[in-house]
Amino acid sequence: MRALATVLGHMCYLAVLALLVLSIPPGALGHVSNGLIVVGAIGAWRYGWALVNFLRAAWYRARAYPRLKARALAAHAASPVQGHAWFLITSYRIDTETTRRVYRALFRAAAAAPGGATVIASVVETADARLIRQLHAAMDVPMQGVRLVVDQIPGTGKRDALARSLRLIAGQAPSRRDILHLVDGDSCVPEDIVDASAPFFSDPKVGALTTDEAAEISVPGLFADWFALRFTQRQMMMCSAGLSGRVLTLTGRMSIFRADLATRPEFIRLVQHDHIDHWRLGRVDFLTGDDKSTWFWLLQRGYRMLYLPDVTSISLESQPKPGFAESAVTLMIRWFGNMLRTNSRALALGPQRIGLFTWWSILDQKIGIWTTLAGPISMLLAAVFVEPMVLPAYLAWVMATRYLFCWVLATVRGRGFPITWPLLLYFGQIVGAAVKSHVLFRLDRQRWTRQSTEGAGQATPGAGLRAFGSTYVHALALGWLTFGVMLLSGLV
Repeated sequence: MRALATVLGHMCYLAVLALLVLSIPPGALGHVSNGLIVVGAIGAWRYGWALVNFLRAAWYRARAYPRLKARALAAHAASPVQGHAWFLITSYRIDTETTRRVYRALFRAAAAAPGGATVIASVVETADARLIRQLHAAMDVPMQGVRLVVDQIPGTGKRDALARSLRLIAGQAPSRRDILHLVDGDSCVPEDIVDASAPFFSDPKVGALTTDEAAEISVPGLFADWFALRFTQRQMMMCSAGLSGRVLTLTGRMSIFRADLATRPEFIRLVQHDHIDHWRLGRVDFLTGDDKSTWFWLLQRGYRMLYLPDVTSISLESQPKPGFAESAVTLMIRWFGNMLRTNSRALALGPQRIGLFTWWSILDQKIGIWTTLAGPISMLLAAVFVEPMVLPAYLAWVMATRYLFCWVLATVRGRGFPITWPLLLYFGQIVGAAVKSHVLFRLDRQRWTRQSTEGAGQATPGAGLRAFGSTYVHALALGWLTFGVMLLSGLV
């Protein structure tokens, strides 16, 4: 029944697309040819870049990664000593059933570690500490090689929690062979995660790695479809970046580090007290985005950061707001804020230091904001000032290109896609670019999803003036973008 509904959805989508195309009278778009050229040129650039990443991802999964894995397994097998596995997991305001699933999966993975394991559970609430100890005692697998440390702390934020627990681990002087898993309290790790990840650290140049990710959402609908789409895009982009040996983020849900690197004092200091000095906003202390801080520390020092496309962790997601759009925007603000607060300093490292592809990918994260917004701005201007029929033409273009791109994305997972994907893809592109442009000029505005704590700069003297300045430069940037589009479209 579900398959039939999917087929009918695709048929209706294509029928609407055909009707839009047929509704455009011959020659109606002659007056807006310059605007169509702008949209076409931008589309060719964006989808050309997507094609480059798709081809790189396909090569990585089919050729480069199997060779990399074979070398890693051979080197690991030759090692006479198995390293110890550390698991640092942070839990705050997570429901009991999720905590049960997450810690059971974690304890199974720890019990399967060949060199033994230590689990550091960083919690705020006493009820969580009690539940975690009960789960550890009740496990149905041998736990003799697993040590549990419950670190109960004040609720001052994830960065403080990570720093304190990392210092506990540092006190045990982990060796270069030991590995450290940083795990969020709503992510289930695979049972074989230690066996799957440890071999790659045989290369001393590897500082960290991250894995594929899948979302489990109890309620079907747009939010679940959106996450499935995002994680499919993530798999493609991570594989593409993995070909260069440097992923663009060490996902906070679950990433793995060389334990002796992640317990260095300077690493811990950056995790706890990371900041940037902005020309207009002054010092911006990072509240969220610890995964970007760890990534930048390793990037700055030239370590490789790998991607394992055949190892998957499960994120137990929940919708943070009642509505889909409100939830998506809330998450985008946090995600994109973390990205934009870090990528300028990463760009400053230069292509010679971090590699041309990695450097250009980071630059494209900024360029993509404006190229994505330029298309709809061009079409809206053309519809208002030249020819209203440009709107159905543009809508047909959007529907056709996103539908084809979703078929390309579907090959990443080897299965079909719901008909909501093309619409969600466009939503993610346009709304995502708008959110990025908003955040780009307000890097001091931060908020945790589960906590009400916000950036301290919002309550300091001069906050109102900074807010006005952010609005002014944002409006100025959008104005210049619109003027540039008008010039290219021949409207001025």
